[in-house]
Amino acid sequence: EVQLVESGGGVVQPGGSLRLACAASGFSFGSYAMTWVRQAPGKDPEWISVINFRGEPLYTTDSVKGRFTISRDNDKNILYLQMDSLKLEDTAQYYCARVSLWALTGSREYDYRGQGTQVTVSS
Repeated sequence: EVQLVESGGGVVQPGGSLRLACAASGFSFGSYAMTWVRQAPGKDPEWISVINFRGEPLYTTDSVKGRFTISRDNDKNILYLQMDSLKLEDTAQYYCARVSLWALTGSREYDYRGQGTQVTVSS
């Protein structure tokens, strides 16, 4: 059974940092591209960043470029998202997901997603 369990969310002031982690199990983690997706209330899900199976970032959305960094540890089966210089608009539920289809300017899909961790940026 594929399982993705996120952790590391919380409440932080603007300008602060958080590091999210996603523990993966039930599949060959090192064989799949992975992604972080966030969803704020009343908004569509947003793909934040994608990393290939080798650990090379493939994509980062413009709104977080220079502030968020995706990484992975294939030995430990963990996906990370380092979030720095957080802004009020970063408030959302953050999910890690296994990528099933990826194109930079085309279709993109994931087939498994965790239950998410809440990130709230508030002064």
